Amino acid sequence: MNMIWAGIRLLLMIVLLGYAMVWIVMPTKTFKGTWLPNLRKKLNSSTYFGKQGTGFLVYLFPILFVAVVGCVYLHFRKRSDDRKLESNGKKKRLVTLKKPMLVKGPLGIVSGTELAFLIMFVALLIWSLSVYLLNGFSTITPQSAAKKGLKEWQAKLASASLSLGLLGNICLTLLFLPVARGSSLLPLFDLPSEASIKYHIWLGHTVLVFLTAHGLGYITLWAVSNQISAMLEWARDDISNVAGELSLLSGLVMWATTYPGIRRKMFELFLYTHYLYILFMVFFIFHVGISFACLMLPGFYLFLVDRFLRFLQSRHRVRLVSARILPCDTVELNFSKNPRLSYNPTSILFINVPSISGLQWHPFTITSNSNLEPEKLSVLIKSGGSWTRKLHQMLSSPSSIDRLEVSVEGPYGPASTHFLRHDQLVMVSGGSGIAPFISIIRELIFASTTYKCKTPEVILVCAFKKSSELTMLDLLLPISGSPSDISKLQLKIEAFVTREKGPTTDSSKTPRAIWFNPHATDAPISAILGPNSWLWLGAIISSSFIIFLIIIGLITGYYIYPIDQNTEGGFPLAFRSFLNMLVICICIAMTASAAVLWNKKQNARYVKQIQNVEGPTPAGSPQPWVYRADRELESVPHQSLFQAINVHYGERPDLKKILFECKGSSVGVLASGPKMMRHGIANICSSGLADNLHFESISFTW
Repeated sequence: MNMIWAGIRLLLMIVLLGYAMVWIVMPTKTFKGTWLPNLRKKLNSSTYFGKQGTGFLVYLFPILFVAVVGCVYLHFRKRSDDRKLESNGKKKRLVTLKKPMLVKGPLGIVSGTELAFLIMFVALLIWSLSVYLLNGFSTITPQSAAKKGLKEWQAKLASASLSLGLLGNICLTLLFLPVARGSSLLPLFDLPSEASIKYHIWLGHTVLVFLTAHGLGYITLWAVSNQISAMLEWARDDISNVAGELSLLSGLVMWATTYPGIRRKMFELFLYTHYLYILFMVFFIFHVGISFACLMLPGFYLFLVDRFLRFLQSRHRVRLVSARILPCDTVELNFSKNPRLSYNPTSILFINVPSISGLQWHPFTITSNSNLEPEKLSVLIKSGGSWTRKLHQMLSSPSSIDRLEVSVEGPYGPASTHFLRHDQLVMVSGGSGIAPFISIIRELIFASTTYKCKTPEVILVCAFKKSSELTMLDLLLPISGSPSDISKLQLKIEAFVTREKGPTTDSSKTPRAIWFNPHATDAPISAILGPNSWLWLGAIISSSFIIFLIIIGLITGYYIYPIDQNTEGGFPLAFRSFLNMLVICICIAMTASAAVLWNKKQNARYVKQIQNVEGPTPAGSPQPWVYRADRELESVPHQSLFQAINVHYGERPDLKKILFECKGSSVGVLASGPKMMRHGIANICSSGLADNLHFESISFTW
């Protein structure tokens, strides 16, 4: 079996390397003058695919092929990991390249692997720009420029502007991949979606820098050459200037609201303007035509699949069973969960509460463990921004509500975890940053009690502002009804209360539980594509693409091609692009809806089987998948947990001392919390003073 997986990985690597080589040779004269014309001669002359045939084969097909095969690989790897959880401890991975190489600067924390890929990507951009400019300028002479009514420097300005636009297309090809949360491409490289959002930010800035320079270059050219009317041109069978300007304008509005100051103070403005990506992409495709747009279409295609699946999941209301109000302005929400839904530690869940905002979705870390708590899913929400404050006020008000309408998207998380490979785990958190560590500790409890495998020694260093926040430590253990013997776990907790000199007692501030009466239509949280979600995702991608090829082939052969041959000027480029976009959307919506409906029926059948086994539910009793031991929400954690806690008042943790005292051969250092704290820990781990420290930042920048 290992040979099969190695063969699949090799196949995917070959396809990806071949795809990368296409981008490397694309600016050269050999590609543009020999290879591409030969491909177009064979493919674009077809009455079936028409002018976009080459784009489908060279640019679109390879990435979709990798995504589909990756889905199959991830499905069977997940099954293997489920059967052999203890094998994680035996994995030998190269961790040196994962150490922080850059900490301070605009890019934040950058690992060795990220830095290597970043250097290669920048090298590709420099190579492409150099070759485009060299080839473009070499053909420009005063005579050739005069034929176009331009001066030589103006022709060179046009060539440079075109080259900058082509560089923007390279970045645009990758732009949507990091935000396709459920895509198979990110897990293939062990990249969780929440950690990959920074790549989208980097690419977004780079795209708009190049495209803005591209647009300003042409506007300047038209202004100095008395061709300003060209700004209003929408050519029938060529580049549409108006569409390009509208696309750039949409992008600039989005870009203006991404700066940290605006995003923090006016998050709603940032959120709503980001929906302009639809106009940005639609007018971009109108601008360049569908044939050229195939260069950037793979990432956008996978994003559309993911976005539509999220849309279908968000249409349902989920069953919110209870909430626990902690005295530190923190809320724990407890949802009913389908037992067949599994997720890994540090996963996140996007939550929407229509009574607060119908459009706002916010990500929160899942604190429950799908192995220990098969029928419950919990998230921790700290009151901070306007949305979380409204939720806290709604739940903590004296007039409690009976039901809260909630929709969710997810969960999303890493495809696999490697905590067991370390001898020691040092987890450092600030405030509500403890949330992902709760899920990790519960996973280690499950591994030690169920699989009887050796678990690493765990040191949890958590910093709180006030002693009331210590109540978050009660969440480290499942409520009850699960094998949660923490005594088998080597756990040491160092809690620091930085703004108080000693413990305070305030009887009026105690945790309070709220119980809801879910509506009959409220469903437990389930995987939108069922337990075999990777296989279903691969089926959606492959079947939607095949159906798209069939439909667009028929349209091209019986509608577009005759007009191309018999009409002066041929078939309008914008209408051709519109038809392709429309068919893509229809095929994705059709196949994804069919898959979701099938899995919805399977879930309903599973619910019925569970009800038949458990017997009819008496009136007033919890519904199926409601946590059975829910009335013990206020129960006291095990005595061994209290024995593991050491509270320090009025001081901050000496992180350098704590980390350097760890003598294990492999020490995993996880940091979750404020940016300055994470950067400080990254500096310590990358200082070279301790080779056994392996840093990983858990940062949720959605």
